[in-house]
Amino acid sequence: MTGINFKEKANLIWSVADLLRGDYKQSDYGKVILPMTVLRRLDCVLAPTKQKVLDYLPKVENLSDSAKDLTLNKVAGFNFHNRSQYNFEKLKADPNNVAANLRNFINGFSVGARDIIEYFKFDDHIERMDDPQSDILFQVVKEFAEIDLSNMGSMEMGYVFEELIRRFAEQSNETAGEHFTPREVIRLIVNLLFNSDREILTQKGIVKTLYDPACGTGGMLSVGEMHLCDSENGLNPDAKLEVFGQEINPESYAICKSDMLIKGQNPANIKFGNTFTADGLEDENFDYMLSNPPFGVDWKKALKIIKDEHETKKFAGRFGAGLPRINDGSLLFLQNMISKMKATSPWPPSKGEGGSRIGIVFNGSPLFTGQAGSGESEIRKWIIENDWLEAIVALPDQLFYNTGISTYIWIVTNHKSAERKGKIQLINATGAKDEELMKEGQRDANRFWEKMSRSLGNKRKYIPENGNEKGIGLISKIYGDFEEDDFGKIYPNKFFGYWRITVEQPLKDENSKIETDRGGKPKADSNLRDYENIPFLRKNANGNLVDQTIEEYFEREVKPHLPDAWIDHSKTKTGYEINFTKYFYEFKPLRSLAEIKTDILALEEETLDLEKKVLD
Repeated sequence: MTGINFKEKANLIWSVADLLRGDYKQSDYGKVILPMTVLRRLDCVLAPTKQKVLDYLPKVENLSDSAKDLTLNKVAGFNFHNRSQYNFEKLKADPNNVAANLRNFINGFSVGARDIIEYFKFDDHIERMDDPQSDILFQVVKEFAEIDLSNMGSMEMGYVFEELIRRFAEQSNETAGEHFTPREVIRLIVNLLFNSDREILTQKGIVKTLYDPACGTGGMLSVGEMHLCDSENGLNPDAKLEVFGQEINPESYAICKSDMLIKGQNPANIKFGNTFTADGLEDENFDYMLSNPPFGVDWKKALKIIKDEHETKKFAGRFGAGLPRINDGSLLFLQNMISKMKATSPWPPSKGEGGSRIGIVFNGSPLFTGQAGSGESEIRKWIIENDWLEAIVALPDQLFYNTGISTYIWIVTNHKSAERKGKIQLINATGAKDEELMKEGQRDANRFWEKMSRSLGNKRKYIPENGNEKGIGLISKIYGDFEEDDFGKIYPNKFFGYWRITVEQPLKDENSKIETDRGGKPKADSNLRDYENIPFLRKNANGNLVDQTIEEYFEREVKPHLPDAWIDHSKTKTGYEINFTKYFYEFKPLRSLAEIKTDILALEEETLDLEKKVLD
């Protein structure tokens, strides 16, 4: 299904919301449309075997409820079934009893599916819409009965749900931090996670686990499963990928869980609640983890629990490395994921061993926010000094539905290959250099992204899949080749570290005489206090990176200008930051005045010609 087709399907469902106008605020449309979409989706999926279930029902009358569910699930061919006499066609056929019949239909689902619907609190809305003065409930049911969702795959349905949620979020002004992940971005992350382990993942009967701590409607989990296990295009159709996740939003949680039911995954692996305060998968470990946590969302409500875990459990808990500033919890998600990495074994890992691999989407803030000693810097320090950060990919802007900001994929692992140990790879896939070439008329110069024919919210670009020459294939190739070029840089871990030193200057009296303490040491003038960030590494005359000390830097860069200055070593701190743009910056000399003058004169002549044509 193309992007336009899924949008058309979403438009069809969205149009049903017009029936709610006047009875519901626009911001509440989703409370009706989303559960109805889930119900219709389940109805369509079960349609081919629904009559078989009804025919088999008398044979299980004397069984316990759990035994009935297991037996009828097998008859239905899914991890769920519906034993109500009703479906959407029959609901539509009885407009006078639609509320009672709809409740009967919902109660006819097996326990797992029925629990999912309860998260929508939909019964309240059935009662609200069942108004004798209007037939709004019947009209909604009738419209959904006309929408065929039987030919929708998990991928396509995920797009539809996310498009609907995006629109409802916009209606209620709840867009902050809600950035649904485009499927091509997920495919890129999955490529980077799985392709390094291709030899292991193609073993017959291999079983692996995948986890997303902010799983939303389950898009990342679905793409991961398809990439590995799809019968046509998967790495290994004989493999099994067990997926796990947690989601705080009840509607998204219910949608994700319903998708797990349909695909035959264990819906119990999807947990509801705040990952930080009520970890539903505590003490679990996973082979692969991926996530696109909310950008810039504060964690004030979870402050006490997170701070207590940080202070009491330290590194035995999830947040031992440090706590980021209260208005951005992105790095808390990454620490949570690192705490769930499996133990490592010597490279190459054998079946069932070998640590974990993590792919996570961030905005630019986690790269550099926070000076030495801050929570963010301490978390980066912990990750880099443990040699877990493998690569960072800078993505084009305008890729996401609800934000146009630039984003970055971090690949974190505790089982780097031998050639990657002690190194971090940076990949610039923004297309910035290519855009310059495009301005010069080379239309095929941009190999990382393409413009969409129609924008979806703030999403105006997408990353294509074109072998190894463009988009996902090209980025994956740059990553896999692990070589330096215009779009890829490789640095030792120490390259990103620095010392933050405090530079003091002497306090002088009105006669410019240096004041001293009782021990004869110069007093420091707090008004002249300054700070310097000294990188662990510097470039020598040959352009090679070499170690440097605080003292040699101070003597070389500070003393010639401030001969009386000294370092207060008691205040020295170690920090880490990744200034991505700086590493790919290329100096471009300013244009000469003659060139600028020539261009101005040419523009003036062109303007005069236009004026003559208008006046004539």
